[in-house]
Amino acid sequence: MITGAEVYIPLGDLVDLDAEVARLQKEAKKLEGEVTRAEKKLGNERFVANAPEEVVAGEKAKLADYQSKLQATQDRIADLQTQLG
Repeated sequence: MITGAEVYIPLGDLVDLDAEVARLQKEAKKLEGEVTRAEKKLGNERFVANAPEEVVAGEKAKLADYQSKLQATQDRIADLQTQLG
């Protein structure tokens, strides 16, 4: 078993690339909202000062995960837009 790998399969005519780009853009917008929410939460000094360490660490982990997913989604959008020409 391989974990953390990404596999790209050329689907050519099987996938509507415009629809896939639109879907990914919608997903990116959702992830941007989550990143903003987590950044605001972690930027709130009262939250950081009063919340238990594990809660703050959990929010930091969520932020890193959202940022990673957002970057991967943006990269995929760029790849598809390149294919579209």
